[in-house]
Amino acid sequence: MAILVTRPHPDSETTAAGLRARGYEVLLAPVLKFEPVAFHDDDEMEYAAVIVTSASAVRAVAPQLKDSRLLSLTLFAVGERTASAAGDAGFAKVIVAGGDAAMLRDCVLDSVRSRKLKKGSTLLYLAGADLSRDLAAELGAHGFNVVTQTTYRMAPIAGLPRQVCEGFANHQIEAVLHYSTRSARAFLDATRAEGVEISALAIPQCCLSENIASALREAGAAQLTVAASPDENALFDALERALRPRLA
Repeated sequence: MAILVTRPHPDSETTAAGLRARGYEVLLAPVLKFEPVAFHDDDEMEYAAVIVTSASAVRAVAPQLKDSRLLSLTLFAVGERTASAAGDAGFAKVIVAGGDAAMLRDCVLDSVRSRKLKKGSTLLYLAGADLSRDLAAELGAHGFNVVTQTTYRMAPIAGLPRQVCEGFANHQIEAVLHYSTRSARAFLDATRAEGVEISALAIPQCCLSENIASALREAGAAQLTVAASPDENALFDALERALRPRLA
């Protein structure tokens, strides 16, 4: 019996390694493909800091950041994985939030209170093409000027690997991990296209957030477990909770 990981490459490989370390068998079926978008740094803009809500946003621009003035700025990262990607790209001053966009917003606001940032500063937001919340507007409501630069998009992948379809049909997959609402919806589209939606949704769906769970619930999933916090270790703990009756 295997755990299905639907997140894009290369993050899927990291997740698979973590699951195998916990003794699980793993199947990979990325349902979204990472596509960088051309990035241009406007030299006329005076940024006070950079904000990033995904590691992919940093990876997309990393090849263009050598000797960039942006590397000297403080970068606010949504979580540890994004912070690691920022460090690899050359950012030396990285502040890490608690794992979601709301915590990142609060982290920026706390920096105003601690006088690390000035209210009214201009922030560069490196973002994906599809955003689950309007972080720029939320910070704008607190007086910041946020310049959003789209650095990547996640394109749906049509269908699922044959091994995964057979795994659903033969009841060889015991749970699915979901890391974003967009990938959850792409997963639903792929299972419908392959004709395995009913069997795919009959098993535990482990979600990083309640928003992700809501999208799956609306599609008919009944066995939903949500991570206690928006990080991978909490998601792995949710997986163990979802499977505990079977393991007892």
